[in-house]
Amino acid sequence: MNLRKFLIAALLLAGVAAFFALDLGRYFSLAFIKDSQASFTALFNERPVMVTLVFFAVYVAVTALSLPGAAILTLAGGASFGLVWGTVVVSFASTIGATLAMLAARYLLRDAIQVRFGRRLDEVNKGIEKEGAFYLFSLRLIPVVPFFALNLLMGLTRIKTWTYFWVSQLGMFAGTVAYVNAGTQIAKIDSLQSILSPGLIGSFVLLGLLPLGVSKVLGFVKRRKVYARWKSVRPSRFDRNLVVIGAGAGGLVSAYIAAVVKAKVTLVEAHKMGGDCLNYGCVPSKALIRSAKLAHQMRHGAQYGLRDSQPPFSFKAVMQRVQNVIRAIAPHDSVERYTGLGVEVLQGHARIVNPWTVKITLNGGGTQLLTTRSIVIAAGARPLVPPLPGLDDVGYVTSDTLWDAFAQLDAVPRRLVVLGGGPIGCELAQAFARLGAEVTQVEMAPRLLGREDEEVSALAREALAADGVQVLTGHKALRCENVGGVKTLVVAHQGIEKRVEFDQLICAVGRVARLTGYGLEELGISTQRTVPTNDYLQTIYPNIYAAGDVAGPYQLTHVAAHQAWYAAVNALFGEFKLFKADYSVIPWTTFIDPEVARVGLNEQEAKEKGVAYEVTKYNIDDLDRAIADSEARGFVKVLTVPGKDTILGVTIVGTHAGDLLAEYVLAMRHGLGLNKILSTIHTYPTLSEANKYAAGEWKRAHQPRRLLEWVRKYHDWKRR
Repeated sequence: MNLRKFLIAALLLAGVAAFFALDLGRYFSLAFIKDSQASFTALFNERPVMVTLVFFAVYVAVTALSLPGAAILTLAGGASFGLVWGTVVVSFASTIGATLAMLAARYLLRDAIQVRFGRRLDEVNKGIEKEGAFYLFSLRLIPVVPFFALNLLMGLTRIKTWTYFWVSQLGMFAGTVAYVNAGTQIAKIDSLQSILSPGLIGSFVLLGLLPLGVSKVLGFVKRRKVYARWKSVRPSRFDRNLVVIGAGAGGLVSAYIAAVVKAKVTLVEAHKMGGDCLNYGCVPSKALIRSAKLAHQMRHGAQYGLRDSQPPFSFKAVMQRVQNVIRAIAPHDSVERYTGLGVEVLQGHARIVNPWTVKITLNGGGTQLLTTRSIVIAAGARPLVPPLPGLDDVGYVTSDTLWDAFAQLDAVPRRLVVLGGGPIGCELAQAFARLGAEVTQVEMAPRLLGREDEEVSALAREALAADGVQVLTGHKALRCENVGGVKTLVVAHQGIEKRVEFDQLICAVGRVARLTGYGLEELGISTQRTVPTNDYLQTIYPNIYAAGDVAGPYQLTHVAAHQAWYAAVNALFGEFKLFKADYSVIPWTTFIDPEVARVGLNEQEAKEKGVAYEVTKYNIDDLDRAIADSEARGFVKVLTVPGKDTILGVTIVGTHAGDLLAEYVLAMRHGLGLNKILSTIHTYPTLSEANKYAAGEWKRAHQPRRLLEWVRKYHDWKRR
């Protein structure tokens, strides 16, 4: 707290202390107001302006300092000024005082609260930005939260001052009139409770529900408006409860849930069942990484007491194994399995004709038109190909096309360029380097894995460089050239051009949602980056949902499946209750060696968001099992709330980091702290002990030192 804040806080506290020390509360009692009414009225008749200004100032001060007595002053306003003038004076004084209290709380407390509870307040502030005026109006009409507490709490949010003022002015008006009117009959009032009859309380409750009702009505009107041009084509009956477009992770889970609850559901897939993850992403890349790791271990057999040996292998056989792994997993996502579950699977291209009709152009020929109550769009994403001059001339593959293209090669590409330093680029660069390729990785940003902490990026770079990858960060790809059959990538670094010759080039600079060709443009749904959705994954049409990569914000298979639950349940049962998609605890892993796994905040994000944190770090090179496995590298880094064991985020770098992360994901999801992890028995010797030892590091840093000093003295005394 700076000096100015300290002085203001001291001044406010002095005012509150003076109120109680001088027993000023005796002037804010019903008996005092009754006894003083005649003399106060006479003084007002004699000097109306002065009395009004003094009363106004006192009312503002009492409200701004959150002192008891505002209700009594409101009665006094009615008794002295009458209904009309008393309402005007009290209404503005109470609103100004409330606004000052809110601003004081904002100035003195909001920064500190934001630092400590920033993540929790983010959701509150989003709600305030969207419907804050409605909620404030409701609370002003129904005093569920005492007004003084409401003033202080709202100061911690980002509600605009002018919005707070005029909403408070309107919201408190009905109550002000009731109390001022009662003040005009003050002689008949025995207590404050006698003012509010059950009927009047009921009226306030109804008034308080009014803004929420208005919000619902506006939502209804908005829905009517968006459906207006389709009114004539709305079916009277529907062929399906749900049509799902795309059979990747999001689409498969959506269809599965619908089938489980006995809804009539159709799943449409234009290409391969299982989507990108099974056919081009997670599954083939992990199969390749495993083969590459084994080759790496054979080359470094001396680490295990064996001989280093150059692994003889057929690249075709390696790529064939990748295809075998895909085929082995494919039945889990097959047409036969989902048909057996009760899902109608149609293979073809789906196009949304109107909000309730989907036209499917079948792969085998012909079309089919289906009407449906709801639609889930889960079309996935495709690799982004940069507009690089000459790229088409030299030829390239992406993370989607390389599996078929490289399966035709007799040997691993001798010289390979990987464009992109994100997770996909890093995984592929390391894997192909371990299989014998001369890999050059080009990243325009200053470091690899830019979303991770700098120390993590540095470790990733060291690991790739150790496997022979030439990492060029801070290098911008300018163009490709093909001169005499020699393929070259021209890059620029600090104004100097550099030429990199290659045999194959992999574009791994990111992925973009598949949004075209599904009729979204004709429906008026934006197709800029992702499909815009609300918290319930609804598009501008409440019966059309999006899940997975097309919706964002994460391009992760498990997040797509997570979103699919919300999309399917909301689509099928939304008329009863809608569920907000929960992104509070999202894990992910980059499967380089050593793996990089994370959930929640890292230091980089905590600093960007202004969230206060403590860091606890345990180095895995001290872990018995990691030493035994010759995998003693990496760390577990935990961010916690200062002074508490509440977990804000975890980053793990090391072998099987993705598996180790699960314990922290569980802990964060269910509000368990590091003390719970520390008290959990972990099998010895296992890698999972790293989590317990990290919790132990936190515990040591938070020892009750004073108590332990007394315990030491106790033991010293016992030895005498």
